[in-house]
Amino acid sequence: MNMKMSVAIEDATPVVDAEAVRFEFRDAMSRMAAAVNIVTSNGPGGLAGFAATAVCSVTDSPPTLLVCLNRSASVYPAVTANGVLCVNVLSDGHQDLSRLFGGKTPVEERFAAAAWSELATGSPVLEDALVSFDCRIVRRADVGTHDVLMCEVEAIRRRDDGHGLVYFDRDYHRAGPGKA
Repeated sequence: MNMKMSVAIEDATPVVDAEAVRFEFRDAMSRMAAAVNIVTSNGPGGLAGFAATAVCSVTDSPPTLLVCLNRSASVYPAVTANGVLCVNVLSDGHQDLSRLFGGKTPVEERFAAAAWSELATGSPVLEDALVSFDCRIVRRADVGTHDVLMCEVEAIRRRDDGHGLVYFDRDYHRAGPGKA
C-alpha cells in the first residue's frame, strides 16, 4: 500500500511532497531526546561498530532490545552476517567516541580510540560504558530504509556511577541525577 502523507508546517498549508515530509519528520525527531549508544559486532562478517540512538527495550521476558540499522550503512553486511551485537550505552564523556563511530572513520581507528573486552557473543564491549547489552539477533524486519533487529540479551555489564549521554536538538547533553 502506497500512502501519501501531508505535513502542515506550523500554520502553513499542508504539503504533499515526499522530500518535505522526510525533512519535517527528521526535524521533528530532533526534538525527541534519545540515549546515545555504540553498537558493535564481531564474527564471520568482521569487526563493525556504529553510533545509534534508535535502540529501545522490547520486553524483559526474554530480555530483548530493538536496534534499527540502515541497510545502506557500511557496517550492515558485517552486523547481519555476524548475527550478534553489543549495545554499549554511552556516558556524558563519550561525545568524541560517538562522533568517531558516527562518521566515516575506518573501523580500526574507531576501535583504537577506546578499551574493549568481550562477554558472551564476542562482540566488543566498551570498558567504560554505562551499560553493555551483549545480544544475539533473533529476528529482522524490513522497514523502509532500515532493518529493525530484535536482539535477545545474553549478557549485561553495567556501572553504577556516571551520567548518561543523550542526543537532543542535534546536540549532546548530559543526563542523570540532578537534571530536570
